[in-house]
Amino acid sequence: MTAQQEKDGTDAFLTARPRLFAAAYRMLGTVSDAEDILQDAYLRWQAAPQAQVQDATGYLMRITTRLCLDQLKSARARRETYPGEWLPEPLLTEDPAEHLDHDVSVALLLALETLSPLERAAFLLHDIFDSSYDDISAALNRSAAACRQLAARARRKVQQLRPQAPADPDQGRDLAEAFFRASRTGDTAALTQMLAQDVQLISDGGGKAIATLNPIYGLERVLRLCEGLARKAGRGLPEHWRLCRLNGLPAILSREPDGILQAIALEVRNGRIARIYVTRNPDKMRHLAEPLMQTEGVGPSALTGNSPGSFQPQNRGSWNENGRRSARRPPGIS
Repeated sequence: MTAQQEKDGTDAFLTARPRLFAAAYRMLGTVSDAEDILQDAYLRWQAAPQAQVQDATGYLMRITTRLCLDQLKSARARRETYPGEWLPEPLLTEDPAEHLDHDVSVALLLALETLSPLERAAFLLHDIFDSSYDDISAALNRSAAACRQLAARARRKVQQLRPQAPADPDQGRDLAEAFFRASRTGDTAALTQMLAQDVQLISDGGGKAIATLNPIYGLERVLRLCEGLARKAGRGLPEHWRLCRLNGLPAILSREPDGILQAIALEVRNGRIARIYVTRNPDKMRHLAEPLMQTEGVGPSALTGNSPGSFQPQNRGSWNENGRRSARRPPGIS
């Protein structure tokens, strides 16, 4: 391969990379795994007969899809023994005009978890990435008719679980800030005005940070949890926090007093908060340490706790719905 051919191959990969990452993230639900898949895809692309490839992006998408399917086999096994609730790794989506925001929402990614790997791939490639069934057939090594059936079956399963269009960005940002302040100060009157009656709170600590082991359902229980946590934290805001958008949702990043980096994403329906997604698993938050540092007035030296990628939290366990810590349970025990 000449230097020019190598450059052309690299340029083709870089052109396709955003689309490849988007597909891998939706397939796997984690930023780190998606990045690993792209690294493997690039190595395979380098070894491929590139001069014979007419559609580089399509070829790379097939490689990426197959790598993701292999990864899902082990990922599904790991999630069966995952301690507590599993949430996808938060993805920073700062531009509310980005047309893919709605397609990376937490609710949709959780809905995709109900699908088989082949259903997930067929649905995403056709409904999200507009691939033809002939192209999907080549990626999945199934007939076009079989791929059509896979996508249709997946579509039926996802239809009832897929979220509504995201809230107005300005409204969502204001609501996120109001929620964060009220929840940290234990202002239950304010929280009552912004939470839906059937609100749900789902928290993911991965067995490495304190979190609720099971979802909290209903206004009264969520209020009780917020009140307990506010009381425990001293009824104040953490020193370092910022508003942002995660997976197309209004969200808050914060460095908590215990050193844990935390993400809260809010799903808003009819002007009220219907779902609260709290991610505290350090393994899922490393890529968001830098965005928090970029907050105005906050530098790396000001952030307390361990450096990104080396979190060693000592306070492990779970919250009960009164915001008190309960005994840590072994992985796989709910």
